[in-house]
Amino acid sequence: MPAALRIVLPPSETKAIGGVRQRSSGAFDRPLRQGRADIRSALKVLLADGDESTLGRVMNARGDLLQRGIATAKQTVAGRGVVMPAWQRYEGVVWGHLAPEELTDEQRSRILIPSGLYGLNAADDLIEDYRLTMKVTLPVVGSLASFWREAVANQLALLDGPLVNLLPKEHEVASGIASLPASQVTTVAFVQAGGNGAAGHDAKAVKGIVASVIVREGWRGLKGFSWRGWHAEEGEQGWQVVAPATVP
Repeated sequence: MPAALRIVLPPSETKAIGGVRQRSSGAFDRPLRQGRADIRSALKVLLADGDESTLGRVMNARGDLLQRGIATAKQTVAGRGVVMPAWQRYEGVVWGHLAPEELTDEQRSRILIPSGLYGLNAADDLIEDYRLTMKVTLPVVGSLASFWREAVANQLALLDGPLVNLLPKEHEVASGIASLPASQVTTVAFVQAGGNGAAGHDAKAVKGIVASVIVREGWRGLKGFSWRGWHAEEGEQGWQVVAPATVP
């Protein structure tokens, strides 16, 4: 029996507040332990040396959201962060339309997420509240995309079964997923009717819906897929999910 598909999905900057103080036991805790410790150390330096303007740029936040990011970062470096499953923490458009609460535990365990703080998580791993994307640079470790790329790609390469890449370019580069063999990874492209890359709220929403369909039904779920005029097409290069044509 072939191994079930694993979905590689982006994280969300929008996150639920709170959680419980509990020891994490995630799928990648052991192999990525040192990298995560290095990120916490870099965060500690940033908090000690960075002014509010610098912290705002790194956390892409201001006002109350920045103060929340600073407070949770301080908890992280002190080892006092509170956690909840990643599928409950992430609240953005993609994750809202994925509807992870409707999936089984086994299905959620096959959703993988690159992360600036953790490197890589499964959706049922416990994570803290954080504001740290792969785009940023931290003291000592430098660019997070460069810092994590090899380690995350190695972990993805070790997994059994095929991977479905639903990442935007930022996370695709940071995860190193493009370096893996084509036999292991299938990328689903989300495009406009004219063939260019699709963006906007509906592109994120349909990505969440497509992820849910694939993790529950496999590729057969995309045959005949349609949502608000979006539809799935299978070609020589793999699957495309095409936006509705605009009316001139």
